Amino acid sequence: MSAALTNTNRRQFASDNYAGICPEAFAAMVEANQGHEVSYGDDTWTEKAANLVRDVFETNCEVFFVFNGTSANSLSLASLCQSYHSILCHEQAHIETSECGAPEFFTNGSKVLLLPGANGKIDPKAIDGAVHKRTDIHYPKPQVLSLTQATEFGTVYSPDELRALTDIARHCHLRVQMDGARFANAVVALGVTPKELAWESGVDVLCFGGSKNGIALGEAVVFFNTELAREFDYRCKQGGQLASKMRFLSAPWVGMLQDGAWLRYGKHTNAMARRLEAAIRHLPHVEIAYPVQTNTVFARLPDEVVQAMHQRGWKFYMHVSQDSARLMTSWDTTAEDVDAFAADLAEVTAQ
Repeated sequence: MSAALTNTNRRQFASDNYAGICPEAFAAMVEANQGHEVSYGDDTWTEKAANLVRDVFETNCEVFFVFNGTSANSLSLASLCQSYHSILCHEQAHIETSECGAPEFFTNGSKVLLLPGANGKIDPKAIDGAVHKRTDIHYPKPQVLSLTQATEFGTVYSPDELRALTDIARHCHLRVQMDGARFANAVVALGVTPKELAWESGVDVLCFGGSKNGIALGEAVVFFNTELAREFDYRCKQGGQLASKMRFLSAPWVGMLQDGAWLRYGKHTNAMARRLEAAIRHLPHVEIAYPVQTNTVFARLPDEVVQAMHQRGWKFYMHVSQDSARLMTSWDTTAEDVDAFAADLAEVTAQ
């Protein structure tokens, strides 16, 4: 039995949401907790965080801080749609599988249309087919293409792949929204600049993930097409996303962005996933299901192996992919954590 089992506070591989707050984000929150600040987002921390986002993407953009990814996705999509419109996304996209109908709710009924594609990435040919499947008034008019970067399976769209998709979207008169819950992982995986995966690739609005990158909670909704941000502040207020003490949502972003911590953690989590893949891919009865490009490893495991690992105290998700365990590394995952999990899996699969 692994010695790591005696540690009830062991770091797990179920979700990067399991991890706590990284030091940079925590220090910024502590610093923000000094004295009084203006409320509802008119504080100095929120202004500084928004300006840092603009610096990161090297462009003028409108920035709004909200509590979580579901609100970021749902409210940004609502800003692009009318209720009679439809949203095109991958069939495994988070807005379809994991947001309890929130996009449809906040758009007042915009229909989500699902597109196929290998490894979690949309097949470009599917966009034109969905848009022109029907053009009569009885069908919800396609309005938005929603992309996920990195995808639900941990894969990434290259800048060329993104531009191929957004070019089709523009030809079909679609806006482009990006769910970037793990955007940091995609940037470092591809070795490109943030702007290359965002506005330079034709993205109108990005939901820039913070909580999965080391922030306690909070995402940034970034409008590169600033005209589309008109009255988004009202939408945030109505949707319960205008924090009265907004500095505690925005200050952690200052800590993450000012010296590149967000990219360092993205690089680290990706490296831990690669270490995990290398340690388990040749074990008996283990099959890696998707290319490991970011901080996610999907492994096909027999049911008895899954049960045995759970009995040893390891937690990981089985519901994200129909036939695979999702193993997710976090900003605080260590090489020792990876090796302990792999050692237990080796023991179990050898039985």
